[in-house]
Amino acid sequence: MSNLQISEDILPLGQFKAHASRLLKSINNHNRSIVITKNGKPAAVVLSPSEFDRLNSQSHFMSAVQQGLNDEQAGRIVDDDELDAVLELNSSAL
Repeated sequence: MSNLQISEDILPLGQFKAHASRLLKSINNHNRSIVITKNGKPAAVVLSPSEFDRLNSQSHFMSAVQQGLNDEQAGRIVDDDELDAVLELNSSAL
């Protein structure tokens, strides 16, 4: 995602409505987000579907890493020999 350009990427709601089709095309073509303001305050962020997917995947990855770190701190771990034994048992059951 490109850096936010204050002069181009922050728009009042009325301006977004007036130029929505062109702005949505630009968002998809340039992979840039737009902040929409209402009464001078940020009200929404519009981003491309690919950027949404990227952020969503990144969030899931970070959650999985955090869960792994929490498991390790809580002692919910197995050593290599124990893991090998469990995997071998499961593969021989197939």
